This record gives sequence, structure tokens and C-alpha cells, in this order.
Amino acid sequence: MPTTASSPTAPGAGGAPTSAFADVTASDGALRRFLHGLPGVDAVGLEARAASLGTRSIKTTSKAYAIDLAISMIDLTTLEGADTPGKVRALAAKAVRPDPTDRTTPTTAAVCVYPDMVATAKAAVAGSGVKVASVATAFPAGRAALPVKLADTADAIAAGADEIDMVIDRGAFLAGHYLQVFEQIAAIKAECGDRARLKVIFETGELSTYDNIRRASWLGMMAGADFIKTSTGKVAVNATPANTLLMLEAVRDFRAQTGVQIGVKPAGGIRNTKEAIKFLVLVNETVGEDWLDNHWFRFGASSLLNDLLMQRQKLATGRYSGPDYVTVD
Repeated sequence: MPTTASSPTAPGAGGAPTSAFADVTASDGALRRFLHGLPGVDAVGLEARAASLGTRSIKTTSKAYAIDLAISMIDLTTLEGADTPGKVRALAAKAVRPDPTDRTTPTTAAVCVYPDMVATAKAAVAGSGVKVASVATAFPAGRAALPVKLADTADAIAAGADEIDMVIDRGAFLAGHYLQVFEQIAAIKAECGDRARLKVIFETGELSTYDNIRRASWLGMMAGADFIKTSTGKVAVNATPANTLLMLEAVRDFRAQTGVQIGVKPAGGIRNTKEAIKFLVLVNETVGEDWLDNHWFRFGASSLLNDLLMQRQKLATGRYSGPDYVTVD
């Protein structure tokens, strides 16, 4: 692995300072040489390992712990053109009290909404500890000028967003304009400052290769991401065990090199408890317990929570209540 960091921040501090990578981000050519110098991905080996880890079975007591952990890691999300204040308030109420019949159920990590719904969500979760995340920067395509993206981010933070989920310009990345993408991420991170954590969305389903996902992961982390995130949930291929495993390996290697811990958020397509637990196994086996916390790992989901609640009720009562016993988002 090329060595670049000269002044890493303390472990657990979040986004890396861009100055630590000044030598490789001085020009497009230098950044390209670094990113294309990363080890190539063995696609067959990656997919085989992800599949193997997905076959692990866990005991009933461990399953109960895993379900509660998964609930606490959810960014409960609504990102539709038909979103209304009423829908956002209802979603926020569910995030704060996922199962009104059982107060031992943990809250979700966050509610994720469009920037114009941040103030509504913020008011609805006040005092609960649930964060408000906002997709900014011309979500989901990321095709806008930097001043527009910065304004989008500033508006969301001013309305109360605790976290910003930004999308990279995949067209620029795929065209090899790595420095342009780096500078945009760094600018959004600077706008966030210490007011909001930054999640950088790659839209892995559009990056075509695992090598590109690895490069995007390092690019995002070097530019200051607090989290790297697979997807918008708006394309055909979203989070998969293989692309999430690859990103977990990237954050592991990044911390080993820089001392900086970065979070990971698979989003889109994770719909049931069995799938969620497979992802938690990936986390435990790849990066360990340091990431088994909602400060460092999240699920971007809307329908996952209901299945987790039904499985939780089944473990508690011995009966499967079914979907009629959970609220419909």
C-alpha cells in the first residue's frame, strides 16, 4: 500500500484532514497514480468471502442482540417526491419509538430526508437522541455546480441537519476527473465543519468495477468523509455483501495507515432481518467490534425496520405477529 499520510488525526476522530494527503492530491496525475496504484480487487475471492461469511449461523441470544443492534443502526429513510410534512412526522415518530407496545425497543440512529423536510424532522425527534440526516448536493445524480451543492448543504445544516449524505458526480469519477471529485467532497466537508458529519455516497451500482469502488472509497476518505456509503437506493444495484465487504476492507486499511476511523453505510436493498445480520457478520469479521456501533455503521433503509420488529416480537413472545402488527411507512 502506498504511504501518504504525514499528519494523521487521532483514532476515532472521523474525517481525515486533506492536508495529510497533500502530496497525492496536488494534481490529477498524482491522484490518478495513487488510486490506480492501489491493489487490484480479486472479484472471485471477494464474492466468495462475502458469500461464505453470509452462511454463518448465530445463537438465539446473539440474534436478539443483533436485532436490537441493527434497529439502532438504521437511518430510517423517506426520499420521495410525494413526501409531505405529515409523512415525515410519522416516520420520525416511528424512529423515536419503533414499537409503541415495547419501550425496550431501541430508537433508530437517524431519520433521513430531503433538505426541505429537515426542519420538520428535527422538530419531531427533538430530545430523543435520533439524528436528522439530509441528502444534499443534488441528490441522487450529483449533477450540479459546486456553489449549488454548497448552498444545498448549508440550507440543510441551517435547518438542523446533524448529518449530510452527499453524492459524488459519478460522471466525473468515471471520466477520470478524480481531483474534481476530491475537491468537491473536501468543499462539502469544509461546509459541514464540526456542525454535521459527512456521508459520501458512491452509487456503487454505477461504478462498474470493484476496482472503481476501492478507488472511490480511498478518494472519499482522503477528502474528509466521516462515512462512506454504497448507494442512493435509486438504481437497480445498491448495497451488496461484496461491495460492502470491499468498503469495510478499505476503512480497515485506511485506519491502519492513518489512525483515522471512517464509518460505512450500506443503503438500498436490505429488506429483512436475515440480510441485516449477514451484514453485521461482515462488519464483525472484517473490521471488528470497533465498528459495531451506530456511530460507525448504519443501514440506509425504509422497509428493513418492520421485519426487524416482527422478528423481535417473535423472539419475545414465541409467536410471529405478521405485518399487520407494525406500522406501514
